[in-house]
Amino acid sequence: MASERVSAHELRKFSGVVGWFAVALGVVMLGVGIWLIVSPKEALSTITVVVGILLLLDGVIAICGSIFGGGEGRGLLAIIGILSAIAGLILIKKPFDTLVVLVLIVGIWLIVVGVARFAETLSEPGDRGMNIFISIVDIIAGIVLLAVPHIGVSTFAVIFGILLVIRGLLFIVGGFAFRSIGRDAADALG
Repeated sequence: MASERVSAHELRKFSGVVGWFAVALGVVMLGVGIWLIVSPKEALSTITVVVGILLLLDGVIAICGSIFGGGEGRGLLAIIGILSAIAGLILIKKPFDTLVVLVLIVGIWLIVVGVARFAETLSEPGDRGMNIFISIVDIIAGIVLLAVPHIGVSTFAVIFGILLVIRGLLFIVGGFAFRSIGRDAADALG
């Protein structure tokens, strides 16, 4: 009986930490997305580094999800994480002087990650609506960026800002949902 309480306590604590982390990341994404939409004429190197940091964070989260998560799609999630982290590190380390390179890297990344997440989502049972939605939005945004790589900084900032606002809101909702599911599971255990 005591081990069940410890397990329930640990589950509650874990779901709380992961849930709040997702909420915090969602708030950061939401804030950066709004900043990009409201102030799209910021310097290209600033936008490049901000996008790089967000891609790096996305990669780290995906890698952690592949290590600690369950299911058959863990390998694909690890690949997504590695690609995201590499793209993020490239953008942080070498803020490019040309927007075309940034747009091409982000466009390719969005398509690859969108297709990989879509394939991974189809292989997992359960509620897949949010993941399918994110995958489709990523693929469409990547196609738009690759179709018009000579867009201006402002247009790129607004497109990426909208993506970040959508992702931020979904991370916030997902974080609160994860906390709630963890609490319910812990209550069922103990």
